[in-house]
Amino acid sequence: MPELLHTLKTTFGYDAFRPLQREIIETSLAGRDVFALLPTGGGKSLCFQIPALHRTGLTVVVSPLIALMKDQVDQLQEVGIAATYLNSTLGAKEARSRLAGLHRGEWRLLYAAPERLMLDNWQENLKAWNVQAIAIDEAHCISEWGHDFRPEYRQLAKLRILLPDIPVMALTATATERVRSDIVQHLRLRDPATFVASFNRPNLTYRVAPKDEPLKQILEFVKKREDESGIVYCATRATAERVAEALADRGLTARPYHAGLSNQERAENQELFLRDEVKIVCATIAFGMGINKPNVRWVIHYDLPKNIEGYYQETGRAGRDGLPGDCLLLYSGGDIAKQTHFIDEITDEQERQIARAQLQRMTRYAESAGCRRSELLAYFGETFPLDNCGACDNCLEPRETYDGTVLAQKFLSCVYRIRQASRFGTGMNHIVEVLTGADTDKIRRWGHDRLTTYGIGGELSRPQWLAVGRELQRLGYVGQSEGEFPVLELTEPGMEVLRTRQPITLTKPMELPKARRVVKRVGSVECDEILYARLRDLRKRLADERKVPAYVIFGDATLRQMAREYPTDLAAMAGVFGMGEKKREAFGELFAGTIREFLQGNSRQQFQ
Repeated sequence: MPELLHTLKTTFGYDAFRPLQREIIETSLAGRDVFALLPTGGGKSLCFQIPALHRTGLTVVVSPLIALMKDQVDQLQEVGIAATYLNSTLGAKEARSRLAGLHRGEWRLLYAAPERLMLDNWQENLKAWNVQAIAIDEAHCISEWGHDFRPEYRQLAKLRILLPDIPVMALTATATERVRSDIVQHLRLRDPATFVASFNRPNLTYRVAPKDEPLKQILEFVKKREDESGIVYCATRATAERVAEALADRGLTARPYHAGLSNQERAENQELFLRDEVKIVCATIAFGMGINKPNVRWVIHYDLPKNIEGYYQETGRAGRDGLPGDCLLLYSGGDIAKQTHFIDEITDEQERQIARAQLQRMTRYAESAGCRRSELLAYFGETFPLDNCGACDNCLEPRETYDGTVLAQKFLSCVYRIRQASRFGTGMNHIVEVLTGADTDKIRRWGHDRLTTYGIGGELSRPQWLAVGRELQRLGYVGQSEGEFPVLELTEPGMEVLRTRQPITLTKPMELPKARRVVKRVGSVECDEILYARLRDLRKRLADERKVPAYVIFGDATLRQMAREYPTDLAAMAGVFGMGEKKREAFGELFAGTIREFLQGNSRQQFQ
């Protein structure tokens, strides 16, 4: 334990482990297989990086994302760790040089993509390189039930046959029970020690707003955050391109990022984003962004995500440094119709059913009047212990409720009458068409224009009735069947409401956000903002000289602590978060000098 803490402090500049890190590291060093589920920003990388420094041989890290490999290796080399990567971006000469170094035992960590590890000649290499441990990052990619399935991950089971005595660590930031089981099974983990951290990201604020002139909404949001980095997630490549172009036309630095771009353009846009030359990236939901950028301050979903897991993963790219992050989802009923259309085109029936169930859960989250955090955590089987999280729209500004008894009676009666008259149920859209007195072929063919409930719902529009129907579904008064043509049926509580006419309280639909009260947010660090800006400029200059992203020098949390405590010499720098010995030696005096110079013309501020 003292040795591990010493490494944590002197190499990485942290005083204490995050939850479960120490236990995972000690278990791995004891030679046991490990399954670790830690949320984005929970410090997964240290779980295999620190053991690698306490072993004599090589640790192989499997990563699906080329950009992420370079990023992590840059950061490790900056703190003095012998790490390298091998992937398709390297020229033949450079690749040969790194392979030779591996044969000479020069490296402690090797990052590689799964498909490269499975090449025939690599089997001999892996046996010759004194591999002491294998870490498989983004392990959810092995499961078809995960949000980012990659077939090449299935080949990794061969590593267990090739290196039977080497401990394997599987790491992921998001996985339901089913996906966890898949990971353990497909990687052939042997009696793994399982560590599951809380999914709660207390420094993130979650908001959902009705989509209304979305580009204008994004511009209003971003104008208040012009110095901050953010990601706009879009459902299609065309939307990502259009939004990036519109933002750029209005003077913001924005670029698209999706699978349709050339490798060169995608790499260039990502590099500009990592180096803070570009503040905004507009990316498709379908394309995973392999970024390890800790100072993403906000994430906007322009379109409704397909499932909660993907949404959690994407919002999790904000605030990885522990400082506050804002997550905004723009939502409209039309998004549900769009996603349903995509789902209907899936040919496999089981896949279609899974996609429908996932979309239903995502819709429930978007329309819920309850705590967003509780809803997210419940999806992953975790209970949030408080009634009010203080960091989501529904907790900060609870929506108004109203007496919805008459509307509920009308909707539930319509479901009942259709079933009684036809001996079959129908979908939500048809029920709403009956309520609003629509003249459709189905209504005439099935005689539903002769029902007593036909046309009794003229006081609401179709979208309003759909919202009422979905809320009654969330409240458990109607249920939806599975299968190719899901239909609504009354549940027992729904029948009881019809029989007894008990009062029903419904929630008013979301409104466009009003002016918000200022709330002190988890993870915020008050500091001298003028000094912080100067330190940021110095960091950018140093990063550009070294051709690395700014956070490889120092993270925002480190700069904010300096701008709060004004350390003016190397001794005072020793206690700063993220200031390991090598970084203090390389950069400490430069930053201390900038602070001394600043204090010659400015007084120190006092912070609570």
